[in-house]
Amino acid sequence: MSLPEFWFVLIGVLFTGYFLLEGFDFGVGMLMPIIGRGDETRKRAVLNTIGPVWDGNEVWLITGAGAMFAAFPEWYASLFSGFYLALLLILVALIVRAVAIEYRGKINDPRWRRWCDAAIGFGSWVPALAWGLAFAAMVHGVKMNERKQIGGNLLDLLTPYALLGAAAMTLLFALHGAVFIGLKTGGEVRDSAERIARWLLIPTAVVVAGFGIWTQLAHGKGWTWMLLALAVFGLAMAALAVYRGRDGWAFTGTALTVIAAVALLFGALFPYVLPSTIDAAYGLTIDGRVVDGHATVSASSTHYTMVVMSWVAAVMTPLVVLYQGWTYWVFRQRITVDQIPAPIGLPFRSTEPVRN
Repeated sequence: MSLPEFWFVLIGVLFTGYFLLEGFDFGVGMLMPIIGRGDETRKRAVLNTIGPVWDGNEVWLITGAGAMFAAFPEWYASLFSGFYLALLLILVALIVRAVAIEYRGKINDPRWRRWCDAAIGFGSWVPALAWGLAFAAMVHGVKMNERKQIGGNLLDLLTPYALLGAAAMTLLFALHGAVFIGLKTGGEVRDSAERIARWLLIPTAVVVAGFGIWTQLAHGKGWTWMLLALAVFGLAMAALAVYRGRDGWAFTGTALTVIAAVALLFGALFPYVLPSTIDAAYGLTIDGRVVDGHATVSASSTHYTMVVMSWVAAVMTPLVVLYQGWTYWVFRQRITVDQIPAPIGLPFRSTEPVRN
């Protein structure tokens, strides 16, 4: 395996880890108002399932974007300029969600909490939709010219294939979040999460399978059929486990589906990192190789840069994985509503008189 191939795989692993972990974060944010149903204690129980881990899960995105910038600067530059509005929307949504999660309990006022709940919902639905749209558009190809500039606007990304990808990722994250809540809670909250997971199973299976088959037929390789089969198998495992009340196996099934689906997208993309729909020769590949008789443009950085990055990754990546695994082990217990203490936040407005 060459260094460009190694770093393409590693970036795929980083984004897979991000979608695996942040996927259930998004799902929890989507489902919190539904499972809470106006009950503050239930909402707090749902939100506490991701309380210790949600910000750590976002590290995978930062690392993935940093690795893309260092290993494939042309990919990073073209993608972040051509997808500017979509990625800006994701960034704003993530910031709004982070602020809402951190400050929701700081003020003990129903109006404040409603605003924070709306912000958490916005910061969960929008990134799920936008990430699905962006990755599907990237696999489908963009209007990139010979100067590595992407033409058009955000509406040009809204192809039927990209919209189906957005729907597939959003439904999959919602199901992933539902089974995670069922895994992490007990009592009435767990019962509600399992009921929602049953409702989501059929539409998620239909949309995800449809998007996976379209991806495989239009962009896949021979070996990526295995990834599609793994994604379908994961959904089947999750469905069987949900109906039998086996929370751990249900989460394993949705996790396997997320991993296989993201791997399918990266496998369908390889060796391109950003195909061009104008001319195949304008597309960016990992090392400028000839693809189907077309000499493509290399997106990779220098060999020396990749060597240094590889040594750093070899040392730091296992440490990050071990630390995050330890965090999940420490906070592995289930959460129930009777464990949620009374709110201790400050009032929205002070009732004390102003003193001169």
